[in-house]
Amino acid sequence: MTLEQLIERQALKDLVDTFSNLADEKRVAEQMPLFTEDAQVTTYIGGELFADMHGRGEIEKVFTDFLAGFERVYHLNGQHTVTFNSSDSADAINYCAVQLVGEQEGKQVLHSHSVRYQDSYRKIDGKWLISKRIANFMISDSREIGA
Repeated sequence: MTLEQLIERQALKDLVDTFSNLADEKRVAEQMPLFTEDAQVTTYIGGELFADMHGRGEIEKVFTDFLAGFERVYHLNGQHTVTFNSSDSADAINYCAVQLVGEQEGKQVLHSHSVRYQDSYRKIDGKWLISKRIANFMISDSREIGA
């Protein structure tokens, strides 16, 4: 692996981590410039299609509506394996633990998800962006937690 590839790999990791940091603060509008204008995000929960979004506007609306039901959001990114297709195109697998806390029937409920992202990236004007993401919520569990 060349020094340039290491630098590009770190830039992609920073992109993924920035996405998660903004999600934790529910700053969805600030996430949108991390996607290409024509990005596609497809989300599966428990193997069932939850949403298939096209373009920043639709992605922003679905993300905003989804996160509105939660008071606290927490992402922890794990392994991030990248394959470069060219100098401006790459694919990756990223694993993430997602914790969402919301109120249900007057009780605090923790929703824990183990997520596998299949990402495609494009480098546009010197900046890496997410062009396609398949989010597979592979394992999900919900339980009541203390206040």
